[in-house]
Amino acid sequence: MEILIGGAWPYANGSLHLGHIAALLPGDILARYFRQKGEDVLYVSGSDCNGTPISIRANQENTTVKAIADYYHNEFVDSFRKLGFSYDLYTRTDDEHHHKSVQKIFLTLLENGFLYKKKIEQAYCAVDTQFLPDRFVEGVCPNCGTKARGDQCDNCSTILDPLDLLEKRCKICGDEPEIRETEHFYFSFSKFQTKLESYVAKAALEKRWRDNAIGLTNRYLAEGVPDRAVTRDLPNGIDVPVPGFEGKKFSYGLKR
Repeated sequence: MEILIGGAWPYANGSLHLGHIAALLPGDILARYFRQKGEDVLYVSGSDCNGTPISIRANQENTTVKAIADYYHNEFVDSFRKLGFSYDLYTRTDDEHHHKSVQKIFLTLLENGFLYKKKIEQAYCAVDTQFLPDRFVEGVCPNCGTKARGDQCDNCSTILDPLDLLEKRCKICGDEPEIRETEHFYFSFSKFQTKLESYVAKAALEKRWRDNAIGLTNRYLAEGVPDRAVTRDLPNGIDVPVPGFEGKKFSYGLKR
């Protein structure tokens, strides 16, 4: 039997901690178990070197994204080696092969009708002269009133858009952002609403998921599966291979 095990990709913006290891260790245990059974196992993961957190860290330290990514990627590799993790491949998202693979997947999704263009309003910082996707914006969650990032609220688990936040501020300089128009590609997650509902119902019936996982997933499904942007306005990352989208990069959901 051929078995693919994909470990979560840690952001290369800070050292690993016990939370990372706790999440990754089960995958390593499974890989070892199935190898001992004689199965054909491919166990892969890597460092996310293009994510928003890396860009924010680079801005805070007045250095480049590559310098931050290189430092922490090398630290991750050394840590996993010392801990005895058995990855068949541990790579990084700024690798040339990874870039080409993501672009190929994007073009396939576009060809098959799962992507569409959409003009939207987005936060823009006039001080830093750049758009502010997801974690580049911080503010107050409109659902529970606690401090939240532009992609989600850790307190109430609400998935957010930066414009949903109250009291919005640029993560880089702290100024209140402007609202400007831009255009992005969106993935049609809503097309999979019915299939996802059936999948989760079956998982619950067969008791393959924990109750809290079932409950949280059903909450998201009840709210409706939103289409999500797969591109963003950032200077670093994987280029979008479509005319008119020069300078735009892929968001974390597609590049991983």
